[in-house]
Amino acid sequence: MKDLSHYRRSYEKNELTDHDLPESPLELFSSWFQEIEEQAGDIEANAMTVATIGMDGFPKSRVVLLKQLRDQGFVFFTNYNSDKGKSISQNQNVCLSFFWPTLERQVIIKGIADKTSEEISDDYFKSRPEGSQLSAIVSNQSQVVGSRSELEQRLSHMAADLADGEIQRPKHWGGYIVKPLEIEFWQGRADRLHDRIVYKIVEERWQRFRLEP
Repeated sequence: MKDLSHYRRSYEKNELTDHDLPESPLELFSSWFQEIEEQAGDIEANAMTVATIGMDGFPKSRVVLLKQLRDQGFVFFTNYNSDKGKSISQNQNVCLSFFWPTLERQVIIKGIADKTSEEISDDYFKSRPEGSQLSAIVSNQSQVVGSRSELEQRLSHMAADLADGEIQRPKHWGGYIVKPLEIEFWQGRADRLHDRIVYKIVEERWQRFRLEP
């Protein structure tokens, strides 16, 4: 057994007071994201956890990268045939979470995941490095593979086949936009008396509440 009860720190870097709160949670998210971009150094500020309900009924979380923040919600890209893609096809309810320890902050987002338009997926796919484009084509994401060399050989063959042509986005790969229904902002405070502000859609408008820590 390993006892971790001595892992302890006091959160005292920031606070989240009522006068800091805009009407729109996306405005507050953008403000927080800009702050972490300026301070994160080599940390990927856009790394977020996506939680889905798996085909086996269990929740599953994994880290992906936020690639676009639109008025409608949060956009990431993946293989539609992956575990997460199959889970979303059966249950569109997902949860996103960001943890930014540099500023002692979390953001937790409940929402509905829909595929983005093909235009959005095409535009982003074209912006990716060639190696990443090829990997999206050759990888049967979440499927069992015999060895690493098998993947590398497949990638090498694909690169040779497409050496003289434009690489097209495969139809099984593209974007999801998570349209938020609830967004919670968590700011660490001293003595574990943290600030928790949650925005919820109530009668088609954002309503704001403070939660006890």
